[in-house]
Amino acid sequence: MVPLEWYIGLSTVIFIIGVVGFLIRRNILIMLMSIELMLNSVNISLVAFSHYLQDLRGQVLVFFIITVAAAEAAIGLAILIALFRNKEAVHTDEMTEMKG
Repeated sequence: MVPLEWYIGLSTVIFIIGVVGFLIRRNILIMLMSIELMLNSVNISLVAFSHYLQDLRGQVLVFFIITVAAAEAAIGLAILIALFRNKEAVHTDEMTEMKG
């Protein structure tokens, strides 16, 4: 059986990769993928704790997080496509003004 510390270590590494990717990269698509990495690292830790404590509440919470992540990805990609059609830019440095 794999110890709980390995799962928490994996979750920590994936979360740090997501945070660094979000803070360093300026491409909106990469930023969305970094947010997904952070959400999935939280899912890994929730499932690990749920299995360790023999409680299903963590695994139920993971289903809600996956649903929110899917909605976030769909809305984020729709905004990205609309932005690319109007500005033809996907980097946050190239977007300087907001118009209605």
